[in-house]
Amino acid sequence: MLEKLFERGLWSTRLMTLSAVIFSIVAAFALFFLASADLYHAAISTYQYFFMGIHPENFHADLVAEIIGAVDLYLIALVLLIFGFGIYELFISDIDVAKDAGGDKVLYVSSLDELKDKIAKVIVMVLIVNFFQRVLHTEYKGALEMLYFAFSILALSLGLYFLHKGGKH
Repeated sequence: MLEKLFERGLWSTRLMTLSAVIFSIVAAFALFFLASADLYHAAISTYQYFFMGIHPENFHADLVAEIIGAVDLYLIALVLLIFGFGIYELFISDIDVAKDAGGDKVLYVSSLDELKDKIAKVIVMVLIVNFFQRVLHTEYKGALEMLYFAFSILALSLGLYFLHKGGKH
């Protein structure tokens, strides 16, 4: 009897993961809101540029950087959503509504390794988007810096190739 009571209590501790689920979903909503606000600001700036004659310095580069930054925030929000859904399905319960809908299994996770793989792929995309956002504001002063830039693009391309190739097994 003591063993059953202990096991029931031990099994109930999995409910602590609900805090990770709740806060990751809340954080995802916050990031979706921030990214949307950034895109709204970009749209207002574009309107002002074309229709109000306001032409700030480096408008194009700043606009592209702002849009890429918003995409970066959306991707991080997706990581949090995937994490929240995955933790819930792994430790708490299957999401019955998702099964009933019969839709795509993008957020469905059947193992911790699958959750890690999905999150890792999105994180790699976040890093690539962040890299290109930083590249927009980099000034190249010589051939060596341009060569480093070319090698970094080659490394990213190879990384994406092997990441994509590894996912088709």
